[in-house]
Amino acid sequence: MKAIVVTDQAAGTAGMKLAERPEPQAAINDVVVQVHASGFTWDELTWPSTWTDRLGRDRTPVIPGQELAGVVTALGYGTTGLSVGERVFGLSDSYRGGTLAEFVAVEARNLAPLPGDVDFTVGASVAMSGLTAWQGLFQHGRLQAGQSVLAHGAAGAVGTMVTQLARQAGAYVIGTGRAADRQKALDFGAQEFVDLENDALEDVGKVHLVFDVIGGDIGKRSARLIRAGGTLVTIAGPTEARPADGRTIDFVLVSDRAELGEIVQRVRDGRLRTNIGNIATLDDAVAAFNRTERRKGKTIIRVRP
Repeated sequence: MKAIVVTDQAAGTAGMKLAERPEPQAAINDVVVQVHASGFTWDELTWPSTWTDRLGRDRTPVIPGQELAGVVTALGYGTTGLSVGERVFGLSDSYRGGTLAEFVAVEARNLAPLPGDVDFTVGASVAMSGLTAWQGLFQHGRLQAGQSVLAHGAAGAVGTMVTQLARQAGAYVIGTGRAADRQKALDFGAQEFVDLENDALEDVGKVHLVFDVIGGDIGKRSARLIRAGGTLVTIAGPTEARPADGRTIDFVLVSDRAELGEIVQRVRDGRLRTNIGNIATLDDAVAAFNRTERRKGKTIIRVRP
């Protein structure tokens, strides 16, 4: 099968190559999926789990990619809940990856049925960003109607999901980003926008929840904006930032079939819009991931026509 392969961590996306690889086999509780569309997270090649297994052993050459949508072609021993021929979407384990390929073996529990009226490119684009936003807002952030949310990176793949889900939950959303991101953030539902290069973040005042995708100095400054009892939720890694009278939670998402179902239903009924910036073929994936201009929205690889 054709797949995108990486062997050199230092080279980043520039080290990606299109190559022939053996088709995967389904282990216990796995399914094999014929991939129709795949997503890729931009910092994935910096994760230790991309390069080693859980025992720390090198697993190169690696097929990257965690997000996928496709059709089940085989079931592993003991696999339940899915069937051959079923349309599915979801995430591969970060220690396995492998979705930038024509076929991938994935634990069945990490996938959910993809309704027939949802395009594969849409399915591949909402799994990671949707679950990240959902779990950050509702599980970790305990968001309630009437609260205020500061959503960093509000024009990005995660930020647009955070904004939409928070608004639907009855929150007041302030988005942040570069000046060029203002209109996009507002179009996705932010009620205010802060230009992090030119506006004073502190002018926002106190909020109930900060959803941080940036970290660093922005994360530290954001901690000072948390109301008493509020929460700073971050996916930018462990942070020293602590609100004076609130919580800080850094988390890594876990795939959840029920939550994937909730997210895709919102896509079907128009409550959630995707943030796809570019769609490329597997043959053109290396070039798509190495474009010099700034990315606007998520790049999705259409593996099958």
